[in-house]
Amino acid sequence: MAHKKSFLSGQRIYPDPIRGGMTVDRLIEETFLAYNGGRLQKACRLFCEKMLQEDVTIGLSLSGALTPAGVGRSCLIPLIKSGFVDWIVSTGANLYHDTHYGLGMSLHRGTHDVDDTLLRREGVIRIYDILFDYNVLLDTDNYLRAIMAEKPFNKEMSTAELHYLLGRYLAAREKEMGVEDTCVLTVAYRAGVPCYVSSPGDSSIGMNVAELAMRGTGPRIYVSRDVNETAGIVYAARQGDGKSGVVMLGGGSPKNFVLQTEPQIQEILGLTDRGHDYFIQITDARADTGGLSGATPSEAVSWGKVDPDRLTDSVVVYTDSTIAVPLLVAYAMSRVKPRPLKRLYDRRDELVEKLRKDFLAEHERRQRERVTGPHR
Repeated sequence: MAHKKSFLSGQRIYPDPIRGGMTVDRLIEETFLAYNGGRLQKACRLFCEKMLQEDVTIGLSLSGALTPAGVGRSCLIPLIKSGFVDWIVSTGANLYHDTHYGLGMSLHRGTHDVDDTLLRREGVIRIYDILFDYNVLLDTDNYLRAIMAEKPFNKEMSTAELHYLLGRYLAAREKEMGVEDTCVLTVAYRAGVPCYVSSPGDSSIGMNVAELAMRGTGPRIYVSRDVNETAGIVYAARQGDGKSGVVMLGGGSPKNFVLQTEPQIQEILGLTDRGHDYFIQITDARADTGGLSGATPSEAVSWGKVDPDRLTDSVVVYTDSTIAVPLLVAYAMSRVKPRPLKRLYDRRDELVEKLRKDFLAEHERRQRERVTGPHR
């Protein structure tokens, strides 16, 4: 009976009835009290009360077809413009489909219950219940190949630089058309938020890069630069009193790429660190199948990805990102003032150089120890 009082110390579940005109943040605070509703409330509070402090650097990973569903424009653009996201790792597909919006193309609500053989004959593409003209793909491909064949792209680069340049060209197109903020890439370009793709060959952007390579031109993606830039971002974030937080929408390769920054720092480069401080994941994947998409924060601790002393500052919400993310963003926009932009894209060389210098100093120290033995 000694612990009974502590077990029963949580908020009493006795919500007032929902009323018309409730704001989203009040709805979450007052009625999301248990199960995954309770997990989402905890994620919202963690994001707003701790992660959005100015000394926290926030990485966001994107998997699943979120931009075709409008999540890019409705949710990610406000997060970027408010300074609530500092760097991004995405599937290539999300940034490719984001480009449709930048080019003024149309995607439409449809139904999943449709004859796909008929769609193929009619030249209509389906992503579950999203439908669009096959020419959207062809015209986007033509645009990407045309601009990526230009001189600024014709060199070795990280995926962050590739997507920065794409954003710059799309932003110039916006200016010509008299519009603004049509897609994530243009907003990230203006905000200096680097956008990485963990598997750059696995998307239509990568396929178009490959076509240009057949002609001996276009960008040459330097994946090691991506690994070192993202590790440099996290390493710098945790210097002094700084902290690192990650928000993962879905799992897959982008989730791993955001989290592997800490094993890269600790395991590979041999530098002292303790893992990310804050961890929010929205996923529908189970942990017991062994896939990374369902791996829990406590499992990430064993890899050095999450600081073991900060496990209470981690939340997994088991639901669809298209449900949870608009609620999370609405809550944050209601509760927190915009933060100053960190503009990490502009600091990439500086951050990698700091990581390199510390790595080489540590490497040299270990080499000396092998020869002379540890200093006492």
